[in-house]
Amino acid sequence: MPTAKKKSAEKKYANGTTYKDSEGKTHKRTSAKGTKRGDAYCARSSGQKQTEKVKVRRKAWGCNGKKSVRSK
Repeated sequence: MPTAKKKSAEKKYANGTTYKDSEGKTHKRTSAKGTKRGDAYCARSSGQKQTEKVKVRRKAWGCNGKKSVRSK
């Protein structure tokens, strides 16, 4: 039986991908760089263990320390 090819974290947790919450509802991943919401996410995630998922999502949110910055 062939083994399934492992998907990279960059593709698995990219913007636009979907996930299911604990109640079974489907949600779309989105990020908003340089906003209050982005700053809140960056500050919150800066203290989390730096797993592959956290690293990819922080990059998508444009995190630079505890602030979210828009790319130029």
